[in-house]
Amino acid sequence: MRGRLTLTCGSCGADLPSGSRFCNNCGTPVQPSAASRPRFASPDAYTPKHLAEKILTSKSALEGERKHVTVLFADLKGSMELLADRDPEEARRLLDPVLERMMDAVHHYEAR
Repeated sequence: MRGRLTLTCGSCGADLPSGSRFCNNCGTPVQPSAASRPRFASPDAYTPKHLAEKILTSKSALEGERKHVTVLFADLKGSMELLADRDPEEARRLLDPVLERMMDAVHHYEAR
């Protein structure tokens, strides 16, 4: 059985209806939880600073250039069975460390 996702007020702890922008009890604006915010929303959220600087400094040399690219596809064997009955946040907690290790390997070889 999947867990029910509920919002709670960070100020007074009251349960909030889905989609609430303000607490019905104390009126405090609802802040999205860290779990609901995408960790990899944009490339600057996960690209190491040294690699981002290298990309930006060579931008003019790269513009208009045709390049060979390598595409990495990773299939996590058994992941569907592992995640099928889990809450989305729990599934994310399981998968994020794996994705981070893959991204670290890609960044190690300065892939973009």
